[in-house]
Amino acid sequence: MKFVKDIKADDTLDLVCRMCPLHLLEPGEKLACMKEGQVLEVLTDYDGALEDIPSWCEKCGQEFIGIEEDEDCYKLYIRKKKGNGDGKESVSG
Repeated sequence: MKFVKDIKADDTLDLVCRMCPLHLLEPGEKLACMKEGQVLEVLTDYDGALEDIPSWCEKCGQEFIGIEEDEDCYKLYIRKKKGNGDGKESVSG
């Protein structure tokens, strides 16, 4: 696990008290609305997300920056790469 501190996020997705598999579905939807290079902060209290989200980022071509542990939750940071957030490149046509 890569721990970070004081990352400035462009947007926040609060998934505290949300059930699995939302921690894998909602970040992709949120990233799809963000610009390349922007950072999404995902708040969660689900321990499984600490492994699931970095793996999801790798699979989908997004950059997992790291984790910050807060009193009440984890903050996971993802940098938007090219594409629509789910790893599929946009096709124009």
